[in-house]
Amino acid sequence: MGLVVQKYGGSSVADAEGIKRVARRIVDTKKDGHEVVVVVSAMGDTTDELIDLAEQVSPIPAGRELDMLLTAGERISMALLAMAIKSLGHEAQSFTGSQAGVITDSVHNKARIIDVTPGRIRNALDKGNIAIVAGFQGVSQDSKDITTLGRGGSDTTAVALAAALDAEVCEIYTDVDGVFTADPRVVKKARKIDWIAYEDMLELASSGSKVLLHRCVEYARRYNMPIHVRSSFSGHVGTWVSNEKPTKPEGGEMEQAIISGVAHDTSEAKVTVVGVPDKPGEAARIFRAIADSEINIDMVVQNVSAAATGLTDISFTLPMADGHRAIDSLEKAKAVVGFESLRYDDQIAKISLVGAGMRSNPGVTAAFFEALSGAGVNIELISTSEIRISVVTRADDVNEAVRAVHTAFGLDSESDEAVVYGGTGR
Repeated sequence: MGLVVQKYGGSSVADAEGIKRVARRIVDTKKDGHEVVVVVSAMGDTTDELIDLAEQVSPIPAGRELDMLLTAGERISMALLAMAIKSLGHEAQSFTGSQAGVITDSVHNKARIIDVTPGRIRNALDKGNIAIVAGFQGVSQDSKDITTLGRGGSDTTAVALAAALDAEVCEIYTDVDGVFTADPRVVKKARKIDWIAYEDMLELASSGSKVLLHRCVEYARRYNMPIHVRSSFSGHVGTWVSNEKPTKPEGGEMEQAIISGVAHDTSEAKVTVVGVPDKPGEAARIFRAIADSEINIDMVVQNVSAAATGLTDISFTLPMADGHRAIDSLEKAKAVVGFESLRYDDQIAKISLVGAGMRSNPGVTAAFFEALSGAGVNIELISTSEIRISVVTRADDVNEAVRAVHTAFGLDSESDEAVVYGGTGR
């Protein structure tokens, strides 16, 4: 039996009973002969509560101190889980991200993993212990300060440790039974996907699917680390994310569907730069200002310039949390770029249809837009890739739009409704 890395989200360890339930599952895995490394998130809504507390004492908390505060949540979870495992008669040892050897860059609140040196974890396993690691955190290679990896960073911690320790699989435990064709909170008839390729999962995660963070999927693809997404509240087989198609119990490979799923995201905002001179270099100056503020952008659309004025509008989407920082950065660059004004809109939603089968199936785009039209949903921006179509609509329309597209592509389950055991899907 090989090494297994298990990650448990906040809803799985939300209270004492949840922690004891997770401890029993971990011990059962150990009894099956596996070496076990566990990555835990903060309990329930602890991270949100700590952020709220920080904002009560400081409107704009310093990044370094906010990281120091937020890492406390995972440290509470790891210590309590170690205690619960020991009460079941097994040895467990807890580690912070820095103790586990998670080395990051120096960007506070959304650091990226540079390297993992899990020497202490390996020593704990060699002694027969279960190793428990605080997710979401690491230590800066340069400053030696504590850092955090941003929302969903525990997923990335788990996959990075699994790769560094040459694990057989990284199991991501959440509050649903796997990856679904849509968010089961919105689409009650969403179907669980048995297997999905990294490429499709990366598109779904990037498009707003909450069950896996896109950085975690990127890491898994880079190191070819299989991920098994499953629920900590049931014993069901979940969704496998890998390069190779698993074999069915009766033999043969699982088929890959034309459409993998429909994702939506309500956490983005839209910025429109109005009256940009339509000449070489202007767009570059706009996006350089955004990049220098360390803001990631998603969809970009430039209008055809007006013949009379020679001016154009450029619209782009970005995380809502970075919206006001982006506006400030652009205002500072206004004299250089020479645009007329800025518009900011955070009442938008992105809907994405994902599937590798789109490449060889004509009519997918037409069916997608027909479904939105039939639901009375207006489209503001459009972006496409080989395996994804994304549109921006009004936030109020997103649920109806997702359900309409899901039904139009025959993704509705004919069996029981999907079960959401609790929490928010992380």
